[in-house]
Amino acid sequence: MGEPDSNTPLPVVEAAVRALRAGRTRYSQITGSPDLRQEIASHLARFQGPGVEPANVVVTHGGSAGLAATVLSLLNPGDRVLLPEPTYSLYADHAAMAGAEVEWISTRPDGSIDLRKLAAAAPGARMLILCNPVNPTGMVFSKADIEGVGAILRAHPDLYLLSDEAYSDIIFDGIAFTSASELISVQDRVVLSGTFSKSYSMTGWRIGFICAAPAVAEKINLVHRTINGPLNTFVQDAAIEALRIPDKDLHALSAPFQHRRDLVMRHLDGLDAVSVVRPLGAFYAFPRIDSALSSVELVQRFADGGVLVRAGSEFGPSGEGHVRLSFATDEAALEEGLRRFTHVIKAL
Repeated sequence: MGEPDSNTPLPVVEAAVRALRAGRTRYSQITGSPDLRQEIASHLARFQGPGVEPANVVVTHGGSAGLAATVLSLLNPGDRVLLPEPTYSLYADHAAMAGAEVEWISTRPDGSIDLRKLAAAAPGARMLILCNPVNPTGMVFSKADIEGVGAILRAHPDLYLLSDEAYSDIIFDGIAFTSASELISVQDRVVLSGTFSKSYSMTGWRIGFICAAPAVAEKINLVHRTINGPLNTFVQDAAIEALRIPDKDLHALSAPFQHRRDLVMRHLDGLDAVSVVRPLGAFYAFPRIDSALSSVELVQRFADGGVLVRAGSEFGPSGEGHVRLSFATDEAALEEGLRRFTHVIKAL
């Protein structure tokens, strides 16, 4: 439900095969191969400028491991974590592992960050975690939103920002994506989490990265290496090839998602019991269902009707009454799923 339906690009697969045939099966450096860290640094420098170096980068066992290592390395029991929501459910789990306390900050009705609420909650908080584009809503935060977050960080010098940008290459309608890596004045407290899973259809390869100030990256690496050890060497060689895919080819990989988004919106907009904010990125929609049923009960009702969705309540308090749809599937399957979804809605 949360992975692209396309295959990993052939040049990436071939790079892994070449690496295996060349005997690239031994341990790599604990922070990741130097060549891959350099390639990631060069890739990120397009947003952040020439100051990104391999020392800023730790290669991780998928994006999730990087997120967990960041939270566990920077938080102590009792620390407060701010989660603008609805948002990816794993962040609250990571905070619980660290013994930290989650404070949910509801976003505005249009899905944008409520900067006033966030600023009011910031004093004494230790970490802010953003998902951008947002899983589950498909919201893409504006440049003004991200700059507003930067201003809050400048006002609170003990506050870290962990920005999960797993879907940053899946953006619709020609809008510009603003990365937290562009907040140059507070880069000592910004941790960017990235993954190869979504952009390059590499969910099963399990490779991601974090980018942070060198001293922060060292702390994150200490936790990551303790749990995971070094990553598969040949997978890192394949990731280098992925980063060398031309932008036009990368955009071609994500282009079908906009058409599928449009298909989903045409179906949902015609249902009186459904309201939804138009997704601007990722491959999810987060409709609210006008029903007396809870989100969990709605999930069961849809499952009985032959379509799988996630309960909105998984993604934060304001997700109650919503469900998450994924349109990361081929158009024929999506059409059939939407037909079944519509049938269930009309029977509520």
